[in-house]
Amino acid sequence: MALRTADEFLAGLRDGRRVYARGERVADVTLHSGLRIAAEHGANVYELAADPDLRELFTCRRDGELVSRYYEPLTDREALERRARLIEEHTRRGRTTLNLTKAVGTDALNALTTFAAAAARGGDTPYPERIASYLDRCTREDLSVVLAQTDVKGDRRLRPHQQADPDLYLRIVERGEEGIVVNGAKAHTTMAPVADEVIVLPTRAMAAEDADYAVAFAVPIDTEGLTMICGPLPDPGASAWEAPISSRNVEVESLTVFDRVLVPWERVFLAGEHELAGMLATTFATYHRYTAIAYKLPFAELLLGCAVMAAEVNGTLAASHVREKLATLVEYGGLLRACVEAAARHAVAAVGGQVLPAPVYTNVGKHHFASRFHEMLRVVQDLAGGLVITAPGRDDLDGAETGALIRKYLAGPAGVDPELRLRLFHLIRDITASDFGGYNQVVTLHGEGSLQAQSLQMLRDADLTSAVGAVADVLEAELPTPRGLASALPVPG
Repeated sequence: MALRTADEFLAGLRDGRRVYARGERVADVTLHSGLRIAAEHGANVYELAADPDLRELFTCRRDGELVSRYYEPLTDREALERRARLIEEHTRRGRTTLNLTKAVGTDALNALTTFAAAAARGGDTPYPERIASYLDRCTREDLSVVLAQTDVKGDRRLRPHQQADPDLYLRIVERGEEGIVVNGAKAHTTMAPVADEVIVLPTRAMAAEDADYAVAFAVPIDTEGLTMICGPLPDPGASAWEAPISSRNVEVESLTVFDRVLVPWERVFLAGEHELAGMLATTFATYHRYTAIAYKLPFAELLLGCAVMAAEVNGTLAASHVREKLATLVEYGGLLRACVEAAARHAVAAVGGQVLPAPVYTNVGKHHFASRFHEMLRVVQDLAGGLVITAPGRDDLDGAETGALIRKYLAGPAGVDPELRLRLFHLIRDITASDFGGYNQVVTLHGEGSLQAQSLQMLRDADLTSAVGAVADVLEAELPTPRGLASALPVPG
């Protein structure tokens, strides 16, 4: 099979999967009033791959066959750069909302490919062959693959095996001739209700006592025992005039429950090797945070554009304090782009013939975007003013008795179209002050790991030895090795 069409993708979602929304089981996710929006958004990766003007960016050749570029092996810096351009353009075409139905799944597959090579160093293991076979199948069948990684965790003071309920981290409960049986739940599984397959990865490093929780595998979404309970869904009645993004481009989150799910051995990628769980989780985090900083670029661009136009339609663009605020948005997006480019340019070799985006630049970029996101939204809201939440809607503008009043009193500076001014305010509301805007605030803060996780990873990967060596050079002295540094510090010659 070559590339699928959007219609073929949507048809594949009608498979009897167990999806619940607002307390009721959904018969068909492509017809459900809220899930339909997410499903059609998920289909855009297939639509864009079929666009002749985008084919070179969204596709590549493998064994002479045209396939999705999301499945291109990341074997060099140039491949990483192409992936960043792909993700950035894909997000821009989704009106700043990325479609994760291939991006996060291929982040997981890239991590698994690296993990497989590392596992093979420890001796004979079936994982490299299984992972390579699964990756080949996803590529050839043009599947949409998502990720389930975050366990619900229960009491976060306790390790997995210490929880009062052993299912609060996903675990292996049985091993048999056919495969493993797993129980548990994963939270925040983005787009799982409208994808083909889900990959499960461990959420953290595991101790020997947690071996049953060191598990990785992939299953189809319609697998028996798999249930998805959706989070809040978009308003199906929202208009593109008042909600230009969230009425058309949203993702759906789910609590994904595994109730004695049988996973065939050929789909099992980790089963109890606790010493490998942390490496797999960390490798995935680096690939996925690189995806994150690439897909945030169009949103940073949109925020800047909204701020500029808000100042223009309010007549304040020439004010010095307004220009200073616009400069902060320029800096915000500029530093993010610099991190994306640096992460690829300084990519590091990983086992298995792949490269890994430079972890420090990747985590710096993710932390920069997430930690300052709320501040940037405040800048845009400040420049736009209160009409972001009080502006009349399309019906009022079209009303026989109200339209003329709105056009008179909300006209803004001379030459500014009142309707365009209102549409801009509704766009700003959609991305900063609506349910969708609130979702963006939380998902930016917590998506791809917490700020603390990014800070810790920066420190783990930073070249502290070289930094302390600079002190040794200046002092012309031999320094003791600070605790925690693995290698000896250089001694000045």
